[in-house]
Amino acid sequence: MRRLVSPVVNDKHFLELLGRFERVLARVLAVALGLVIVVATVHLLVHMAQAIYRIDSNLMGGGLVPLLGELLTLLIAIEVLENITAYLRQHTIQLELVLATALTALARKVIVLKPDIEDPAPLIVALGAAIVFLSAGYWMVRKAHHQPNKGRDHGNHH
Repeated sequence: MRRLVSPVVNDKHFLELLGRFERVLARVLAVALGLVIVVATVHLLVHMAQAIYRIDSNLMGGGLVPLLGELLTLLIAIEVLENITAYLRQHTIQLELVLATALTALARKVIVLKPDIEDPAPLIVALGAAIVFLSAGYWMVRKAHHQPNKGRDHGNHH
């Protein structure tokens, strides 16, 4: 019994098992999301073709916004897939990529926002604040990543 419990209790072995589980789960999610992206792309292309070839459609009137919403949703899914693949490559969460994905999602929300909302002011203020804060966070992360590493020894001067 002690032999069965020992690998799980030992921190090193447990962390190795957990790491393997995370990598397998990330791969499964990447494959599943890849399939969803393929199906969503086909759906979007069919929807676009129908909108273009339908004589009675008013693409510039009200038909363009739903298509843009679908396109942005697909781009968000691609960005999430990029997050997963970056995690698999580097074993870290790419904060810059996460913030860019969140900004894309907010932009999508603003674009597809229905004009018939009863009291849109609180929602618009909240979306605007979220965009400002996410943009500031994105800017700070980019600035930190692209700043020269002062005081660190990289072995270049020997």
